[in-house]
Amino acid sequence: MADSSSPSSSPRVSARALPAGIWAMGFASLFMDISSELIHSLLPLFMVGTLGASMVAVGLVEGIAEATASITKVFSGALSDYLGKRKWLMVLGYGMAALTKPIFPLAHSMGWVMAARFIDRIGKGIRGAPRDALVADIAPPALRGAAYGLRQSLDSVGALAGPLLAVLLMLWLADNLRLAMWFSVIPAVVCVVLLVVWVRDPEKPADDAKANGKRLRWSSIRELPLQYWLIVLIGAVFTLARFSEAFLVLRAQSMGVAMALVPVVMVVMNIVYAAGAYPAGAASDRMQPRTLLLLGLALLVAADVVLATAPNVWMVYVGAGLWGLHMAVTQGLLSKLVADRAPQALLGTAFGMFNLVSGVALLAASVIAGWLWEAHGPATTFWVGAGFAGLTALGLLLAPGAREAPQTR
Repeated sequence: MADSSSPSSSPRVSARALPAGIWAMGFASLFMDISSELIHSLLPLFMVGTLGASMVAVGLVEGIAEATASITKVFSGALSDYLGKRKWLMVLGYGMAALTKPIFPLAHSMGWVMAARFIDRIGKGIRGAPRDALVADIAPPALRGAAYGLRQSLDSVGALAGPLLAVLLMLWLADNLRLAMWFSVIPAVVCVVLLVVWVRDPEKPADDAKANGKRLRWSSIRELPLQYWLIVLIGAVFTLARFSEAFLVLRAQSMGVAMALVPVVMVVMNIVYAAGAYPAGAASDRMQPRTLLLLGLALLVAADVVLATAPNVWMVYVGAGLWGLHMAVTQGLLSKLVADRAPQALLGTAFGMFNLVSGVALLAASVIAGWLWEAHGPATTFWVGAGFAGLTALGLLLAPGAREAPQTR
């Protein structure tokens, strides 16, 4: 997939050139990810070790949770287009996630965990598409890749800090999972306060507001162009090629890592993700997207192969680092491509549909990964992931029109 706008000729820009609202959303993501990843880095251990869940159950919980978020994003994205306002939908979503944090340490059955993950992911779904569309609303078009990269980078710093905090708390609290999870409440509250105080919807002309008010209908989806649906397809195939990161945590545990140190695998992944997300996002403003997509798939294949063959925990950390680099290269790029290919008046709807399709793919991938793990072991799970990622790269290379240049708005 090429881009006719010759992105390589675009000048390099500083993150300081990005609007303050982008930074505020980035830091809000950072604090919520500290909260969420503190929970998520301990939750697989809690489900399997404390509540006695199977690997298939872990995959099902994670897959259903993410699919729920993705389905919700369709409606929240369309609603934000209809209202012409995105901030308060975003705040509602983050607020719901904050309210679920105490439920996890209080849970005494998988039903409670499922309920908390369900509500948390509904919150993620409500905030996701309006937030991604608001980034496109606020950022200058020439800096969209950098804007998505910055938000993702700060998000990843939080995703790094959360598991690191989990390790420190587990060491301090002598592996008390429930008590450690209570600390997730504090950064979640900080996140909501940041958004309420610092983020504003941009002012829109009255004509634009009236146009948005006519868009809350399913037929609006037909107005999304073919090039947008190609990006949706690519995003779904990428998601099928990987599965929930809960399996990275369980892979570390399978190598005999002490419970308090298992979240280190997420720390390693997110160090690389955080370091690479902004440079990769900025690069997407200059480089051909097809080149970056192929690079991301190559990194995913490498990560899966390393995780499948890892003889010790150090190689598991190497695999996690490659996984994080793959995420850094691809996630901001896919968001930029959605924003570039969708009509301005349908940005929320476009992000919602993109995340719906990706979420269904993640549900399938996570359930299959859990079944493969139980039936054939951890190595087979990662070998199958590597094979699917390799086939995806081959398809991207051979697809008709892959070398043609889609127009950029």
